[in-house]
Amino acid sequence: MAGEYSATVSSRGLDQAPPSSGLRRLVVVLLNLLLVGSLVLFFALPGPQERSYPQREPVRFWHMWSGEWKDVVDGIAAEFNKSQDKYEVIALSVPGASADYKFLLAVAGGDPPDCMAQWNQVIPAWADQGMLVPLDTLMSPAEWQDFQASAYPVALKIGCYKGHLYGVTTGINIWGCYYNPAHLRDAGLDPDNFPTDLDEVWAWGQKLNRYDENGNLTRMGFLPGWCQMYVPVFGGSFYDPGADQVTIYTPANLHALTWLADKHKELGYDKVVRFQSMLNTGGFSTEWPFISGQYSITVDGQWRVEQLAKYAPDLKYRTAPIPPPKGGKPLAGWSNGNFMIIPKGARHVAGAWEFIKFWSGVENPERAAKFYTRGGWLPLSPKIARAPVYQEYLRKYPQFKTFLDVLPSENIQTSAPVPYQVFLGDMIGRADDFAMRGTLAPAQALKDLERNVAQEIERRRRFGL
Repeated sequence: MAGEYSATVSSRGLDQAPPSSGLRRLVVVLLNLLLVGSLVLFFALPGPQERSYPQREPVRFWHMWSGEWKDVVDGIAAEFNKSQDKYEVIALSVPGASADYKFLLAVAGGDPPDCMAQWNQVIPAWADQGMLVPLDTLMSPAEWQDFQASAYPVALKIGCYKGHLYGVTTGINIWGCYYNPAHLRDAGLDPDNFPTDLDEVWAWGQKLNRYDENGNLTRMGFLPGWCQMYVPVFGGSFYDPGADQVTIYTPANLHALTWLADKHKELGYDKVVRFQSMLNTGGFSTEWPFISGQYSITVDGQWRVEQLAKYAPDLKYRTAPIPPPKGGKPLAGWSNGNFMIIPKGARHVAGAWEFIKFWSGVENPERAAKFYTRGGWLPLSPKIARAPVYQEYLRKYPQFKTFLDVLPSENIQTSAPVPYQVFLGDMIGRADDFAMRGTLAPAQALKDLERNVAQEIERRRRFGL
């Protein structure tokens, strides 16, 4: 019976594609760009910016932050420019909705930026098409060895593809439980002894749910969701790095999706949809339902800690790692983050690399620690976390430490490092949705997902992608 669940989808055949720097790759990119050609006029880049240090070597840097975050990023660039007299980083905020298109057009046109900050899932696809500089080739063997030994495991998973480093993280995202102690006390639960078993968290959530006279939810105790987050908690994975295979229909993955679907069914999918439709979730901070007391226990990222301090300073709350079920893995979950890349064709690779080292802390961890605290970002390495300025940040925001404590775990996974990474994520989300709604049984949802991925791999082989 176990053999029935052991089917895997291999991506090894993609290694036989033409050389990444060859003409065929470029033609594929250009053909893809034709699909968005009608958008070019709308996404035209601004004209040249005024130089502050015209005598220096310019380093054009693109990023996707706006508003107050843009000010933080501009400040980091300004500090780099003041720290030396050879390079000038010229920062440009590119709207997130069009950032990838702009990048592809710039690379195809032979005029890319020198470096770019990204958070989209682009590394496998762009590296596979020969569009990114392997950053490990800019290091000496000793530097590369030290980087691999010192960076958090998840930072390497985010930035590496087929043995090379293509992105250096400048902020990692980790998810954990946020809970309201007052709600717990009112329900007769002890906030000082948060469960270490996922089934117990669910049981607590049932006691914390509140309903109106018509049986409609008015407060959600706990609603687990998002298959990619919980599969690692159950000991599963959508990728086997040792075999370089996407793994879908496995016992652990099926266990996770079945558990999630069962909990949604137990709570009542229609009730959940009705409750969530009444929530005001249009913003990133003040409209978070946890602030308004509509969630008692919820799973979210570390950035909420600073948002709560800013927008709800009087709210009493606590954080904890997502607990595993019996037989699962502790300190597990899914992660992504911000990372810096250098495109092939960049004119000033050396200057771009100096800026990446400056910001990320590869060069000077203690100096870089202050940059991470300005953005509320989790660091690249323990060396940064141990810096006095970062330790001071933890004292100011003690609930942030929960996420830092999870960061060294080998059980934190990232999206499968395959060129069709975005497609895979979309298909996992669709299977997740079908199972949660009860449209498909979890086993059938995973079988359909496996078939869809196999078809995509075959399509890519057929077209030489």
